[in-house]
Amino acid sequence: MHFISPELELYVEKHSENEPALLAALHRETFQKIMQPRMLSGHFQGRVLSMISKLVHPENILEIGTYTGYATLCLAEGMKENGSIDTIDINEELFSIQKKYFDLSPWKNQITQHMGDALEIIPTLGKKYDLVFIDADKDNYLNYFDLIMPIMNKGGIILSDNVLWSGKVLEEPNPKDLSTNVLLEYNKKLKDDPRIETVLLPIRDGLTVSRVL
Repeated sequence: MHFISPELELYVEKHSENEPALLAALHRETFQKIMQPRMLSGHFQGRVLSMISKLVHPENILEIGTYTGYATLCLAEGMKENGSIDTIDINEELFSIQKKYFDLSPWKNQITQHMGDALEIIPTLGKKYDLVFIDADKDNYLNYFDLIMPIMNKGGIILSDNVLWSGKVLEEPNPKDLSTNVLLEYNKKLKDDPRIETVLLPIRDGLTVSRVL
């Protein structure tokens, strides 16, 4: 669903920072070889993620939902020199393309790929995080949030993707549509939780920025 016209989206991209060459190559390969390429963050949202990371300047980053690694590399751009990224995905078939582009980046020794169920992996990581990006199965957004809050540093940022869910958040919810119903509850939770302050940005499919108080 386009919240603004394709022409206006193109104008926004043209007047934002250029897409780095490595990410442009990853973008092309994802669309050529990987199913559901629209899951890729893409040029504009990638530059937003990069800018937020540069403003936060995090030491430790957690990403829940790697896909082909585009957003991972965008987030890495703002990481401290001695920083680290833990990125989790359940799809083993994507591991090789992730690793290919991570190894071509300046952060190949700082990115750790985790394959498996994020709900099981997160409690084993043993770190405190300054920046977290949630972009995985929507059914578990509430569970992910509950897991990461205790391991967030004060002032840390939680980014939640796809929170507008192609506009379904405005429709009468179908009781059988678990993802939409979870997102409705999740969006309300982020707004009401006194431990964070939140702003929902209408970027692509909706990106929420929550700051830990």
